Amino acid sequence: MSFESRFQHLDRRAPIAEDNVAIIHDLEKCKNCTLCRKACADTMSVLDYYDLEATGDNPICIQCGQCAVICPFGAMYERTELDKVKEAIADPEKIVVIQTAPAVRVSIGEEFGFEPGTYQEGKMVGALRALGADYVVDTNFGADLTIMEEANELLERKLHGTGPLPQFTSCCPAWVKFCETFFPEYVSHISSARSCIAMESAMVKTYFAKNMNIDPKKIVSVSVAPCTAKKAEIRRPEQNNASRYTGEDLGPDTDICITTREFAQWIREAELDFAAVEDSAYDKFIGAATGGGVIFGNTGGVMEAAMRASYKFITGDEPSPAPLLNLTDVRGMDGVKEASVEIGGHTINVAVCHGGKNIREFLNELKESGKTYDFIEMMACPGGCIGGGGQPRAKLPVANKVKGERIEGLYNWDSNMKLRSSYENPEIKDAYANFLEKPLGHIAHELLHTTYVDRSGDLGARKDVTPETCPTSPKFKKPE
Repeated sequence: MSFESRFQHLDRRAPIAEDNVAIIHDLEKCKNCTLCRKACADTMSVLDYYDLEATGDNPICIQCGQCAVICPFGAMYERTELDKVKEAIADPEKIVVIQTAPAVRVSIGEEFGFEPGTYQEGKMVGALRALGADYVVDTNFGADLTIMEEANELLERKLHGTGPLPQFTSCCPAWVKFCETFFPEYVSHISSARSCIAMESAMVKTYFAKNMNIDPKKIVSVSVAPCTAKKAEIRRPEQNNASRYTGEDLGPDTDICITTREFAQWIREAELDFAAVEDSAYDKFIGAATGGGVIFGNTGGVMEAAMRASYKFITGDEPSPAPLLNLTDVRGMDGVKEASVEIGGHTINVAVCHGGKNIREFLNELKESGKTYDFIEMMACPGGCIGGGGQPRAKLPVANKVKGERIEGLYNWDSNMKLRSSYENPEIKDAYANFLEKPLGHIAHELLHTTYVDRSGDLGARKDVTPETCPTSPKFKKPE
């Protein structure tokens, strides 16, 4: 008896399980246009790299949301959690703390007639206050915190051999799951530093709560992100560092994640005139950021921010020199970018890779070539977070132009900031001096670091499937 999948039209559709925590596929709206399949198979290199019969008819999904952001019919979309946010705001016993990711501020305006890349931080924060948030904080603080931990971890690995090289970045949950599933041999290479959203949420329920005199059990921590994979990340069982650290049941560090599109929907439902919203600033506590945090939203941004900080950590000097503040070799939309950075007599070989297909090809080549790198930034979505699966949809063929404008919007803001390296953030300095003690220290480890798992078992017995050997792929070649 031949295998028959419960999913239909696999030559035209990306299969989405009914219990997918991030993505919903409305079959009644689906027109079989093939765009979601192409996104999953060709752009992200997921579909066509596993066999549904081997997985027990369970689709492999990294929750990147590229199927949802490209669907022109609204058949693929994020599993919304807006109602949960609204319920929390309506509950007088809850304190709702909302953080906003770097990429959201250069894309939210697109939903209301502004040009892509328009920097809308003030109106974004103002809208959240108008919608009822008790506090609004900046994920860029978490990004600066991530660099403090991740860059120091890199130097410990390179200079003292504390872990394998190359070190991979860890802030993209879709990339992490991609690695755990298809390349488990590299799991130990992923930085143990949590994503910037995860770090910030842990700090909200500990450091922020204590300093603001708030009962952390009352806090509902909400993230507004360009990413659908964050909806999966916040549900990973290990994502409750604040609870483990305090010994109290505080729930997951991040309670709810909504996308840029959900945020826009919320604004429309509330009948807010976004263009008329009065600009507002982040709350003063954990609301400060540097240019290093701002550029996290771009492919190459994490790498550049890490190199800026590494200069200080290696040499003890500051500020970072001009070439590190404009590390052009790792900027732009090329799928793979490389650079060698000289800092304090040390050569740091780095690479940047974005898009699942590029990542798969890069890692396969890395295994074969034995080429040496020290630090590699990986972002699952093309363009990085600015091209996340929860971002406003851009019609083909202008999607890449839109991504480029978002990228430019973040770099322009970074270039005009007084503080451009993460270690310069005064609130980061205070957090270490008054709470965390030091990067990679005991408290930092408890709150800001995590672990990963080998998910290759999800692939079943066939772990080396390619489009040519995948029975449901249009590229399948039957054995002679």
